Amino acid sequence: MNVAGGNRQDDPSAPNLTLYCVPVSHPSPTSDLDSPTGDILVVDDVPQNLRLLTSLLSQKGHRVRSVLSGEMALKAAQISPPDLVLLDINMPRMDGYEVCTRLKANPKTAPIPVIFVSALQDVVDKVKAFGVGGADYITKPFQFAEVLVRVEHQLQLLHLQRMLKERNQRLEQEIQTRILIEEALQASETELMTLFAAMNDMILVFDRQGVCRKVAPTRFNHESLSGTMVVDRHLQDFFPAEQVEYHAQTIQEVLSQQIPQTIEYYLPLQFSKRWFSANVSPLSEEAVLWVARDITTTRQANEALREQQQRSEELLLNILPEPIAQRLKQEENTIADSFESVTVLFADLVNFTQLSLQMSSTELVEILNTIFSEFDYFTSCHGLEKIKTIGDAYMAVAGLPEPCDNHAIRVANMALDLLDYVTQFNAETGQNFALRIGVNTGPVVAGVIGVTKFGYDLWGDTVNVASRMESQGKPGKIQVTQATYELLKDKFELVERGEINVKGKGKMSTYWLEG
Repeated sequence: MNVAGGNRQDDPSAPNLTLYCVPVSHPSPTSDLDSPTGDILVVDDVPQNLRLLTSLLSQKGHRVRSVLSGEMALKAAQISPPDLVLLDINMPRMDGYEVCTRLKANPKTAPIPVIFVSALQDVVDKVKAFGVGGADYITKPFQFAEVLVRVEHQLQLLHLQRMLKERNQRLEQEIQTRILIEEALQASETELMTLFAAMNDMILVFDRQGVCRKVAPTRFNHESLSGTMVVDRHLQDFFPAEQVEYHAQTIQEVLSQQIPQTIEYYLPLQFSKRWFSANVSPLSEEAVLWVARDITTTRQANEALREQQQRSEELLLNILPEPIAQRLKQEENTIADSFESVTVLFADLVNFTQLSLQMSSTELVEILNTIFSEFDYFTSCHGLEKIKTIGDAYMAVAGLPEPCDNHAIRVANMALDLLDYVTQFNAETGQNFALRIGVNTGPVVAGVIGVTKFGYDLWGDTVNVASRMESQGKPGKIQVTQATYELLKDKFELVERGEINVKGKGKMSTYWLEG
């Protein structure tokens, strides 16, 4: 089912018109790493789609350019490469696949991530999109909240890649500087002083007792360490009291073992905590060379990257079952498993489309989020795996990725809870929603779709029949197949509906699950 009155996905006669939902507003992130903005090129031959996407993305601070054809997109990207391309597939003269192929063949535009936005939903179409270099795939019609999350995720990755590239370049420059400095130690005192003057490092010489004996004249303000002259000052004049014993022990170990050590520590400088990485090397049997570099910025960047990785991990676990996510992290190339017996559930809010015409987009998303969040809770409680939501339809399964013997019972209990919840929701909110549920049991194939953006999905006749049970059911009813009935008949109350003509299957005996 499509949100906001869109056409059913399996209706080949549906017009090429897409309706979107505006997401619920959230507080703006305070970090540039969390919510980067970018230059986005939107390509679609439908002016209405271009206007809506341009308006919504612009409201989020993005610079948006829009074009109506593949030829115009190639020219725009060549003249001024964008940070991201949102690309339709079905366009006259040059479709989205060819546009993406040409972008990736051009060194100037090859690094630009491409998100396909299309009404094509077949796996073959998605595989082809990723095969020509697509970074992500969004199915029309969609909710704008999904588009925004996927756009921001691609921009975050691009931002981090650029930041890491810049930091690596600086690190390489610093490494080269260190190499030059080490070679210059053999040069004259004049050359050495010149090199020192170009350095930002803290360079000190400590004796065995922890007394500073020499200071290299680098650009670092050594007097900021003790507030006075540095030479002949003890460790306790440089470092916080809790660090003095540790640094004194480090000096003793370096001198006794004659092996350099690298340590990290902080100093309260200029009303802030600054972090340093120091290489402590034996200079003689009685003295060490202490070379320290301010790593505060690098440390903050690494912490931000760790947080981003943690968020990516949490996002991955939100869209994939944990066992599947672990297999992906182990770089398993293809994930496709067969399951002999699972039970699939489809639930659809029957009159949601009509009710949505009477409320704003924000109210629509709020209600749908409230209902489906509760569905997610029941999924977790009953041990099912949520597969996806399609507009106002909800799909879940029991018996995978970890097989179990009571998968039909789990689904039956959840289906009954869903009916009770919708009834309760109507009583509390004054709404008049009706839920139609279809259930089927049988073998399926489950696997991961995508290359850079993953989706765990099911395939097989069992899934198709479960969908037919829902679409050919009745509001407020749970329709199950003969296969599911055989697993439930001794533990639940079921009423025979009789034979119905199921599209693609012919006549099938079905039952109503009553309790």
